[in-house]
Amino acid sequence: MRFFSDNAAAVHPKVMEAIAGANRLDTAYDGDSLSARLDGAFSDLFETEVRAFWVSTGTAANCLALAALCPPYRGILCHRDAHIEVDEAGAPGFFTGGAKLMLLEGAGAKLSPETVAAACDRIRPDVHQVQPAVLSITNATEYGLVYRAGEVTALGRLAQERGLAFHMDGARFANALATTGDSPADVTWRAGVDALSFGFIKNGGLNAEALIVFRPELADEIAVRRKRAGHLLSKGRFLAAQILAMLDDDLWLANARAANAAARVVAEAAPERLTYPVEANEIFLKLNADEADGLRAAGFDFYDWGPGEIRLVTSWDQQGEEIERLASAIRAL
Repeated sequence: MRFFSDNAAAVHPKVMEAIAGANRLDTAYDGDSLSARLDGAFSDLFETEVRAFWVSTGTAANCLALAALCPPYRGILCHRDAHIEVDEAGAPGFFTGGAKLMLLEGAGAKLSPETVAAACDRIRPDVHQVQPAVLSITNATEYGLVYRAGEVTALGRLAQERGLAFHMDGARFANALATTGDSPADVTWRAGVDALSFGFIKNGGLNAEALIVFRPELADEIAVRRKRAGHLLSKGRFLAAQILAMLDDDLWLANARAANAAARVVAEAAPERLTYPVEANEIFLKLNADEADGLRAAGFDFYDWGPGEIRLVTSWDQQGEEIERLASAIRAL
C-alpha cells in the first residue's frame, strides 16, 4: 500500500480522456488550439491577466521562473529545506547561470518576514557579497505546512520593500488551497507573487505542470528559455489537454481535498506522534525502527525521514479501505 509519494498516484480518468481527445492533427509546439486556451483559463482562475506555460516537470517550472527573475550574479532567498535546494540537483544554478541559493531557517520549512529581513540585513550592500534578487517559498512546504493569504501578503510586502522578486513553488498548491479556502488570486498576485509553479502531476496529472506568470513582461523571456532548456515539446497539446481537464469543474481542487481528507484520517490515529501539524497531504510521525519495520511488514511503504521519523503522503486516488488500514495499524503500535 503506497504512501511514499503522491508522485506515484494514478492519472485521473478525465485526464486520460483529455489526452486521448488531443490525439488528432493540430499545430505543433505551443501553437495548437488547446495550448492557446491556457492563458484565458488561468486568467479566469486567478481573476487577472496571466501568461501560462506548460512544462513537463516541477523542476523546470521552478527554475525557468527563477531564471527569468534572478540574474546569474545575484541570489535567491529560500528555506534550507526548500525543494529547489534539496531535491533539484543544482538545477536553479544551472538554469540561472550561477545564481546563489541563500538558505534560511524556519519551523516546518516556512519563512517569516522577520527571518527574511534579518537575512537581508546581514548582507553588506557592496560588491564583495552576493545581493539577493528573489524570495522563493513553497506552498505547501516540504513538511506539509501551508501559507495563508495573510502570511504570503506579509512576505510580499517585505519583498517589495527590499526590491525582491517573489516566486512560489506550488507543487502542492492545490492541497494548500484545499486547506485554507483562500482564492488562487489572494494567495498569489494579490499578495505580491510574481510567478507560480502550479503542480498537477502529484494531483492527478500525467506529465504536465504549469508555470504561471503574473508579470506579462517576463513571458517572452520565459518562452525563449523554455525552448533553450529543452522543454518546448513538439506535441505540447497533450500537456495542455491535461491541465485544461484538471481545471474543468475545479477537478484540481476536488482531488486535493480528497488527498487532504485521507491525511487527516491517518493523523487522527496517533496525534501524539506527529512532528508537524497536518495541513495538507503529508504526515510526519515519530516511529522507532522496529515500529517502522512492522508497518512495512504489514504492506505499507513510506520514506524514513531521519532517525525516529517517517513521512507518509496520501493521494487523491487512495481508497478508504487502505487509509483505514493504515490508521488502524498506526493506532495499534
